[in-house]
Amino acid sequence: MATMTTPTTDVSATIIALEKAALAKWYQGDPDGYLALSADDVVYFDPFTEQRLDGLEALKKYYEPIRGQIHVSHYDMPNCRVQAVNDMAVLTFNLFSYHGDIASKWNCTEVYQRDNSGQWKIIQTHWSFIKPELK
Repeated sequence: MATMTTPTTDVSATIIALEKAALAKWYQGDPDGYLALSADDVVYFDPFTEQRLDGLEALKKYYEPIRGQIHVSHYDMPNCRVQAVNDMAVLTFNLFSYHGDIASKWNCTEVYQRDNSGQWKIIQTHWSFIKPELK
């Protein structure tokens, strides 16, 4: 059985570009970039959820009340790393977003899977806060 392989650098560039496009929409108050990237059976965690969200419909319901509420002046996405095998890729990165003088600092892990049409979809997302500096 032959497996389709894509050079890791191509997969990395593709996954990071998809993530940046979704973030650009997110930071204009539009969650649709992430919703379009998410698979029907996506699972999702963040610090504000009490338990895992299962499925795209649950994620839509979770995002809807914050639609139009999130706006940042700019963001940085350092330490991106994509680890890929066949039709799966794991993206990890830090995210620093800025609204005036206020900075939010996050860790993110997302698992992408290439579907039957060749499109990369998020099947798992986990957001957590970066440990604050102790002074």
